Parts: sequence; structure tokens; C-alpha cells
Amino acid sequence: MSAEIDPFHAISVSGLAHRLKAEGRSVIHMEFGQPSTGAPAAALAAAHHVLDTDGMGYWESAPLKARICRHYAETYGVTVEPPRITLTCGASPALVLALSSTFAPGDVIAMARPGYVAYRNTVKALNLTALEIPCGPDERFQLSAATLAALDPAPAGVILASPANPTGTIIPAAELEAIARVCRERGIRIVSDEIYHGLSYGEPTRSMLEFEPGAIVVNSFSKYFSMAGWRLGWLIVPRAQASRAVAYMGALFLTAPSLAQHAALAAMDCRDELEGHVATYRRNRELLLAALPALGLKSIAPPDGAFYIWADVGGLTDDSLAFCKRLLQDTGVATAPGIDFDPVEGRRFIRLSFAVSTPEIEEALRRLTPWFQAAWAKAA
Repeated sequence: MSAEIDPFHAISVSGLAHRLKAEGRSVIHMEFGQPSTGAPAAALAAAHHVLDTDGMGYWESAPLKARICRHYAETYGVTVEPPRITLTCGASPALVLALSSTFAPGDVIAMARPGYVAYRNTVKALNLTALEIPCGPDERFQLSAATLAALDPAPAGVILASPANPTGTIIPAAELEAIARVCRERGIRIVSDEIYHGLSYGEPTRSMLEFEPGAIVVNSFSKYFSMAGWRLGWLIVPRAQASRAVAYMGALFLTAPSLAQHAALAAMDCRDELEGHVATYRRNRELLLAALPALGLKSIAPPDGAFYIWADVGGLTDDSLAFCKRLLQDTGVATAPGIDFDPVEGRRFIRLSFAVSTPEIEEALRRLTPWFQAAWAKAA
């Protein structure tokens, strides 16, 4: 268990941002994929009540698991029984459980590149083999059924994300169905990261469970439910694998935070407030898409969902980490370097999160516009 994994470089950018803020600089945080809003009001009220009345302890909430099952029935039209759900300390532990309880050391796990840094790092840390498949604009930065069908030999598993991080692209329903069919035929286990579900701006998000009931699904309260700091997620596995997932959860993490479980149950019924956040993200997305051409950022991934812009800055740099730090120093706008998500092509990309307030987006654009104009003029 001595695999070398890559650092999350956005953390160093964020560290610089906080140092600048401590010096009195105005900083706009667009480097991390976390909502700037807090948990819904009813979730906070539930948490305050529990703090006053319950000593809490190690616990897995049966009402919350039942509510998640209802969510899948109402949103996707699929039946999920409570025993198939394991509550976790966020999506990251859910991914650890999914991989460690499903695959054997050395198994090959396919994933798109660019993709979330924790996919390849977690796979490596668990002594699995990461097969990163380059997916560019022609593939809409996503794996396809044709790509998976052509892999020889077939991998043991595949990690899918729709909407994806860092691109925000969504895999259409017909393609998800085709991927499910190829994976069934080739014996490829599907791990579907659905953490950005609920955050789409056109085509709705579809669960892989609609097309492959045996898929393993990772999700969390961090994004749509605006509860990143509460560290609560869930894992759905086939019934035959449920006891194994529970055993791994108990051995590695014991239980998810009790307070977060109480709050999350209330959060699931705060749709009006949460849809207000989505409306803010939609407006922020529109502002960025309208302004990006003036910044010279004309090559971006289609941000169908999530809250990211994946932008090509190759005309200005081949060192995205240094570029992000210089941009932050000069403008106070923190962004994420592309090398976190693509160690090969990511040196010429940056990711901007628009999960902040609309006034912050407007201020960021006021700062970025002259900076990029000057940068392009210098590069000409």
C-alpha cells in the first residue's frame, strides 16, 4: 500500500488565496467545487434541535435511507431498497468503499481524462490500475460505449461521471443506455459518480440505475444540497454486495456523522431553497458564457451541468499551476489548474467554479477582463 499519488494542486492555490486574504486582499474563491451557500435553513434548524436534545453517537439513520429510496423512485422511477444504501462520510469514502469492496488488487479501472483527481488517486491508493482514456472536444470530454467496446482487454470496471468534473458535460440518456449494454456484454462493473445530479441547465440528469440496475452509485449532500462541510454521502450497491459494503464501512469509517444525518433528512425537503441556488448557478453560467469570448477563452467544454467552466488557456501558458497562481496574485481571483484533472493535457487548461454569488461573478469578470486582454496582447 505504498502507491505514489498526485497532490491536489488546487489546495496550494487555495492556500495562497487564504494567505492573500489574511493580508487584506480581496479574494474571490472559484478554485474549489463547493457551494458558497450553507445548508438549507430547515437543515440548520434540525441540527440545532438535535444538538440541544440528543447526545448522539454511532448511528445510521433509517429514516434518511428511506427518504433516499423515495428520492430515487420519484426522480428516476427506479426502486432502491434501504439495505442497498450505505451512508458515508461524503462521496470520497463512498468511492473508497465502492472500489475496495468490488475489485481486487491489480484490476484495471477505466476513466475519462480529464476527470476528477480523486478517481485516479483513489484507484492507485487501493492498488488498482487506473486506465485514463483521453476524451477531448470530439467526445465531449466523456467516455462512450464505442470507446469501452474497443478496449482490449476489457477493464474490470469503469468510473463514469455525468455531469462531470471538471467539464460539466452530461452523457445523454441514449449513450448511458449503450454504455450499460456494452458493460453487461463485457463484464465491466460500472461505478457511477452522480454527485452533481440536480445541477443541470438543459438536459436532465439520468441515473445509471435506470439503465443498469447492477450499477454502483456514489452520491453526496455536498453539491446540490449545499452541505459540503457536513461530510455526508451515500453508496448504492446491488443487494448481493450490500453486506460487504456495510462491513467495509464499519471497519474503515465506522459511521457517517450523526448530526449531518439529522440535518440531511430535513434538507431533502428544502427543494424551493435549493432550486434557488440552481437558479443562481444558471445565471452565473450565462454571465460567464457571454463574457468568456472577450477574455479570449473561446474553447471550453459544454457546461451542461455541475458548476464549472473548463477553459483552454494554451495560447497563454503550458504551466496551468503557475498560471493560476499568477492570475490569483494579480487579480485576487482563485481558479483551479488543469493538471489536477488531466496530468497530460491539463497544463493548458484551467477550471473556474461558478458556485459563488452572482455579484462575485460580476466582480470576477471586472477583474479578469483587463488582465486577459493584457495577457493576450503580450502573447501576440
